[in-house]
Amino acid sequence: MSLSNRDMADIFERCADMLQIRGDNIHRVLSYRRAAETIRALPRDLRVIASEGGLTELKYIGKTIAAKIDEMLETGELDFYQRLRAEVPEGLVDIMHINGVGPKKAKLFWKQLNITTVAQLQAAAQAGELAALSGMGTKSQQKILAGIEALSRQTGRASIGDALPAAKAILAQLMQLPEAQQGELAGSIRRGRETIGDVDILIASDKAAPIMQRFVTMENVARVLGHGPSKSSVELLSGLQVDLRVLEKARWGTALNYFTGSLAHNVKMRQIALEHGYSLNEHALSPVDATKAIIEDAEKALCDSEEKVYAALGMQYVPPELREDSGEIEAARAHELPQLITRADIVSDLHMHTTWSDGKQSIREMAEACIQRGHHTIAITDHSRSLGIANGLSIERLLAQADEVRQVNAEMGDRIELLAGTEMDIKADGSLDYPDEVLAQLDFVIASLHSGLGQGREQITQRLLNAIRNPYVRMIGHPSARQYPNREEVDADWDAVITAAQEHETVLEINANPLRLDLKPELARLAKDSGVLLAINTDAHRIEQLDLLDFGVSNARRGWVETRHVVNTWSSEQLRQWLSNRP
Repeated sequence: MSLSNRDMADIFERCADMLQIRGDNIHRVLSYRRAAETIRALPRDLRVIASEGGLTELKYIGKTIAAKIDEMLETGELDFYQRLRAEVPEGLVDIMHINGVGPKKAKLFWKQLNITTVAQLQAAAQAGELAALSGMGTKSQQKILAGIEALSRQTGRASIGDALPAAKAILAQLMQLPEAQQGELAGSIRRGRETIGDVDILIASDKAAPIMQRFVTMENVARVLGHGPSKSSVELLSGLQVDLRVLEKARWGTALNYFTGSLAHNVKMRQIALEHGYSLNEHALSPVDATKAIIEDAEKALCDSEEKVYAALGMQYVPPELREDSGEIEAARAHELPQLITRADIVSDLHMHTTWSDGKQSIREMAEACIQRGHHTIAITDHSRSLGIANGLSIERLLAQADEVRQVNAEMGDRIELLAGTEMDIKADGSLDYPDEVLAQLDFVIASLHSGLGQGREQITQRLLNAIRNPYVRMIGHPSARQYPNREEVDADWDAVITAAQEHETVLEINANPLRLDLKPELARLAKDSGVLLAINTDAHRIEQLDLLDFGVSNARRGWVETRHVVNTWSSEQLRQWLSNRP
């Protein structure tokens, strides 16, 4: 049986969960969890990397993990995983997904009641058997039943595109209260992860009770999962779980840093704190003695901002999007973090659709909306003829549309510049949807994969290379063609694609639609490190989608992207000069 990168990442992830249930050292658990994250994010096939002898050059892949990868590549199995499954029932991993059930409780249910599946746990709770266990009780038992019910309604992690607006609305509502002094989203949503398990909100206040009461009585709350003096949890009607913590402002910095994560980032931060003679947690920096025991009567260092936390440890402030233990700790200690791109840096949008194909607004309406958003240039890039489902343009309609784009451009004067373009399909046979003599009449050409996405690695790669090498193609749109949650990225040789893009000065897009976020951060980082030009575009099909740009910027920041890497941060003169350098 041949295992994919995803299969091997899943195996390592489940190993980490079972090791945590077994009670192994947190660093051993993290070694498997980090290996899973590394593999899941890889732009290349592990089999190819292994054949080149490059496994141990990957982050978090040491000799032990590399040997396990080799074993899976050779046999299709991992003996260590099978031995863990024999020792720790795999159903306990599913039990850990229930709200309020961690590895310790999962182990308690297993050892005391021989419960190894969610169904068995539900039956035991309904029979009242959990309440008698140590550390449990009737309320805990009821919470577990509610957690099982909530789990049955969940379809998986939420897209950040769904979770972030909901989270922002809740935070805004709570911040209207006079008791709320400061508020922020935390957790994976603050780090800009593409999917969200639950939402964490922090608010600084001297009076938590009114804030908690408003939180648990919001109209969109389906059920209250917990209601305490400093922490409450609710499940929204959408199924999204939201956790709120209220704390004193003096401890804001350490709390926000801790609850933003990631776990791997926090572990390293705690290690650095110990080097400086402190124990770091969400409450404060507490002095410790040489044996790493906390000095109880020593004055603790309270940090009311995250900047103060990092400064106390001799580090540069680390933007939330970078906190994945992907090199940011080392760069921050050396004061070598990049100046990440911001939304204010984006002054053009080079990918959008109008009523000529499958958009909802006219060329003029999109132009006016982009003027309001501060853009100096836009490219009108409706779909090409092969994409019939999107009302793709025949050659005749494409040229007629280009005439209208130029007419609107003339009417706009110096308010904005419109480029006549297309998002052209890279067909399944590798050919492009329009001949060169047609492309030569356009200002900006995007080539994208929309069909034949299940083809093999060699075919997909060759199709992308054909487009990149075409002298009229300026950008590859949403290069991996992924759509969350229904469509995985295509299988391509990204090393070859990125090399060709650099050689031919072809832009690779970071598509800002939260259902795409394509290129993903790992590929964006690889591309910019290779000198490839990037663009952050909305791919808007209606005016309100022009505001999705923030998601693309966040995704780019996760890929360590700076302003200098992105063409739509250029001035109109610089962009115009670049466009004139090719046919």
